[in-house]
Amino acid sequence: MSDQQKVKRVDSKKFARTSAYVFLISIVMLLVTACASYYQKNFDFNHEFERGDLQQALTSLEKNSKQEQGRARFLYMVNNGLLLSILGRYEESNEYFEKAFLFGEDYHINYLNEAASYFTNPSVTTYHGEDHEHLMVLYFKALNYLKLNQHEEALVECRRLSIRLNQLNDKYNAEEKYQRDAFVNTLMGIVYQSDQDYNNAFIAYRNAVEIYQNDYAKMFGMQVPEQLKYDLINTAYWTGFQDEATKYKEQFGMQDYEPVKPDAELVFFWHNGLGPVKNEWSINFVIDPVANNGVVFSNPELGLAFPFQLEEDDHKKQSDLKKLQVFRVAFPRYVERPAYYNTGSLELDGKTYALELGEDVNKVAFYSLKKRMMQEFSKGLLRAAMKKVAEQSVRKEDEALGAVLGLVNAMTEKADTRNWQTLPHSIYYTRVPLKEGANAVALTLKADEEHATTHNFTYQVKKGQTLFHTFSSLESTNAPYRYY
Repeated sequence: MSDQQKVKRVDSKKFARTSAYVFLISIVMLLVTACASYYQKNFDFNHEFERGDLQQALTSLEKNSKQEQGRARFLYMVNNGLLLSILGRYEESNEYFEKAFLFGEDYHINYLNEAASYFTNPSVTTYHGEDHEHLMVLYFKALNYLKLNQHEEALVECRRLSIRLNQLNDKYNAEEKYQRDAFVNTLMGIVYQSDQDYNNAFIAYRNAVEIYQNDYAKMFGMQVPEQLKYDLINTAYWTGFQDEATKYKEQFGMQDYEPVKPDAELVFFWHNGLGPVKNEWSINFVIDPVANNGVVFSNPELGLAFPFQLEEDDHKKQSDLKKLQVFRVAFPRYVERPAYYNTGSLELDGKTYALELGEDVNKVAFYSLKKRMMQEFSKGLLRAAMKKVAEQSVRKEDEALGAVLGLVNAMTEKADTRNWQTLPHSIYYTRVPLKEGANAVALTLKADEEHATTHNFTYQVKKGQTLFHTFSSLESTNAPYRYY
């Protein structure tokens, strides 16, 4: 080989190495701007929404319409849907919610992005939504139809809710997982009752009571709302199930109660506060080799240990893993935004009707993530291990290039912080009997005995009519946020 050929070969190696440096450094520079959480990336919209500047928040969404085709398009759809619903633009709202629903039905995994996530982070994948978020899509869609007085369309959403609940039940086999929703069943009963389908309303209410008693009491510390007890007895009585009505009156200690149909009714939903925000936390793990070509990732302080079994012929990978010793892994966690108001009630003609907690969206979100954290841990550890092994292999060939890759790995180690952040913290409801004609109703919300707010509404109603009203209070407290 001539000296000229040797020089050319050396130069080509230098060129390839330099190109790799430039490529990796460019990735680092891009990632520096991508380290913000999903909340921070959408700060203007979130800030405007939280302070109640809803029209400006909608304008901010419209400016980012390209997000409708992006990896977080589900969140773009539901944020538009919820905001338009609060603004009273129910038909436009349902157009976005329908898109979100169809996205959930047609979602397909992009395996290329899934594979890439193991060498970067989960944010490169399409966000497909949490289980409870998909249920909330149909909840808001049904409410919109009810306020448009389109009961048949609302019943369609109830049937969709029933299908989604069955899918959740089939999806999870372990005990005490969020696979049944009591408030969704309550809503289904409310819709059926408004359509005077008392038989289906009774079935939905009965299911809701059973879920509150057996699931929600254990998972969320919630009890059966008093209004639900009345609704269950009423629909049993009006269906002709006298034995069932008597049984539930005895079970609830309401033996003296006798169902009476009012002239008309108001079903009032209070969306209190704002749901949790996802951010990230990181854990340092150490690697310990074990017999039969295995390794254990452990964190003694948290009592965590995750064994991984390598292939029989993969001694090289085990050798590389042994050299890693300690590394950091990022995971998602929820941050609670405590609601400012604690209680609410309606008053009509001197009688008070307490708004009762039907769904603690905050607790549902926390619990759902907690129950799947083992899966999150496994994914995160596999992701970090694959990136570190690749780094070790590169270091053997080129220490400097391996160092740059190590920097890239550190910068890309991020948790997926996307979630539906405009959902309410919790949902309360009650039913108020109305008389035909005008009804002056006062809504009182209390943070404590010294801080209360009152809103006045007048409802014009016909005999036999059921009106639906939602009220959203977006205030949160300045108390220290709670984490999972």
